[in-house]
Order: sequence, then C-alpha cells, then structure tokens
Amino acid sequence: MAWQGWPALWQWVTGSWLLLVLVLVLLVRPRGCRARPGLRGLLMAHSQQLLFRIGYSLYTRTWLGYLFYRQQLRRARNRYPKGHSKTQPRLFNGVKVLPIPVLSDNYSYLIIDTQAQLAVAVDPSDPRAVQASIEKEGVTLVAILCTHKHWDHSGGNRDLSRRHRDCRVYGSPQDGIPYLTHPLCHQDVVSVGRLQIRALATPGHTQGHLVYLLDGEPYKGPSCLFSGDLLFLSGCGRTFEGNAETMLSSLDTVLGLGDDTLLWPGHEYAEENLGFAGVVEPENLARERKMQWVQRQRMERKGTCPSTLGEERSYNPFLRTHCLELQEALGPGPGPTGDDDYSRAQLLEELRRLKDMHKSK
Repeated sequence: MAWQGWPALWQWVTGSWLLLVLVLVLLVRPRGCRARPGLRGLLMAHSQQLLFRIGYSLYTRTWLGYLFYRQQLRRARNRYPKGHSKTQPRLFNGVKVLPIPVLSDNYSYLIIDTQAQLAVAVDPSDPRAVQASIEKEGVTLVAILCTHKHWDHSGGNRDLSRRHRDCRVYGSPQDGIPYLTHPLCHQDVVSVGRLQIRALATPGHTQGHLVYLLDGEPYKGPSCLFSGDLLFLSGCGRTFEGNAETMLSSLDTVLGLGDDTLLWPGHEYAEENLGFAGVVEPENLARERKMQWVQRQRMERKGTCPSTLGEERSYNPFLRTHCLELQEALGPGPGPTGDDDYSRAQLLEELRRLKDMHKSK
C-alpha cells in the first residue's frame, strides 16, 4: 500500500498535475461561453462530483492524503494544545472508557480493563495524544481497533504499533487500513482481559467500515458502541463508498441494539447535527431538550459523548426513517405524481441532501 512506504516521486507529480489540469478544465469558464444556466449548472455539478471523486481517490490511495492528514495534525496541535473539548471518562465495574479529543473535532478512545491494566485504542489518529493518555493511565496497549481507513481515524496506527511491539491492529481487510495485522469480519470478537468487543460490518461511509460493540455483560454495565463515522449524536456519516440502501442497512444494524447502549462517536458534531434535526422536525421536544443541554456543554467546551441509542431514536432523523412524523415533515415523496410515499432509502438520501444544503448556508 502506498502509505506504508515512501512512494515514488512520480506518484506525487502525476497526482498533482492531474488534479491541477482537471480544476482548470472543469471549473474555469471561457469568456465566450454562453451556455444556458441550467446546462451550466448541470455541468458544474458533474464536474464538482468528478473532482471530488478524484480528490477522494488521491486522499485514500496515495501519499497526498497522508500529507494532508499531517498538516491537519500540526494545525490542530497548535490550535488545541489540550484538545478541542474537555472530556470525562466513564468508569464501570473494572472497565474504563476514556474519550481522547484529537485533531479539530475527532475522538479517539481508550477502553481499559482496570484490573489487568490492559488497554484497547479505538481510531488513534493522533498518536501523541493517545500515548500521553496511555502513560497517564499506566496501562499497556495491546490492541488498536480501527473503524475505517480514513487518515483522521487511522493515522496513528504506525507510530503506536511500532512503539508497542505486541500491539495488534484490527480492522476490515476490505478497507486498506494502514498497518493492519489482524483482519476482522462481521461478528468477530476481540478479547482483551475481561473486555469482549464485537466487530459489526457497517459499510456505506467506506466499503469496509466496522463499528465495535463492547459487551456490557462481563462488567454488569451498559454496552458501548464505538461508531466511527457511521453514527454521530443526531447524525450519520456520508456515503463515500456506498449508497443510501447500504447506509440504511448499516444503520438498521445499530437500531437492533438496546436502548441503553452508550454511543461513542468519531466526531464532535452534536450542535450542528441537532440544528439540522430542528429544521426537519421543529416540533420534536426530545431534540429541543437535547439541544439545550448540548449548547450548555459547548459553551464550556465540554464534550457531548456519550449519548444512548434510546436518545438517538427520539431525535436523530437518520435513525427515524421509519417514523411517519418525519415522512410527513418532509412532504410528498419523489413519485411522478408528487404524492407517493418515500421509501426509507429515498428518505435517507433526501435527509443527506438537505443536510448538505443546511451546512453550506
């Protein structure tokens, strides 16, 4: 894989020139061009989509993505020397979950068996921040669980696995995760001390995206879902390598879990996501209550995780595609007569489109 070694210079030259040429060809409008606005808009939409796909391919398949990640890391460390949010660990009966704020809005996690002093890291994108937490807790890192390949989730795999020689790196073999040593499939279980962590296949954001479910039974507490970029507080991830049907199926996998399951997401997006949820369901009182709490937290730069899946079912529009209230709030479906009902996949796609429009305002 390109990111596991220093790539040849031609990759950088080819990728950079290809991106530059496409920008000039697709986005620069000749002076003599008198295309109709509708046609021009269509061409621009297609060109932007094509540019995104090319940029995404360069980000995930070449060293340019790694350089971009390193730049993000430097900027975030300078801007947030103590992390973007203040977080609080959750301590159960011999198990500790420690959120670690990294980059500008990501979360990594340590899951610790406090009796055995063994730790599992989830998505350790900033190895310096994760290592500092490991040393502060006085634990031994024995496993890394990676939800997907994107650098803001996998960027610390190399440094941490080299520093901790017995540390295993878990993830999906379909996702090209850097420094993967132990591939996982759907329903595989990783055991560390008394920690029993199940991998669940949730493609859509990427082809091999996994979420990890810490079983609460061994420590007589709630189960914990580490959702990466599948599910956020009041939101869900983009379908970079899937479609609405794929993402809906993955979200349904999560919907099958218990209401008391704690949700530990990959990003701090709560305030923005709840703002959008208020646009599509303005009368949702559960959302309004949660928004007030989140705003108080964010005024003090406090983190908002975890929530529970029971809470998320009450206000997260991406988990409510089966609800008549949400369907009615979005109006008639996309049928040829204008009065057809949305399918759940169509509703999810429409929510994603509206979310992008809301974010761009």
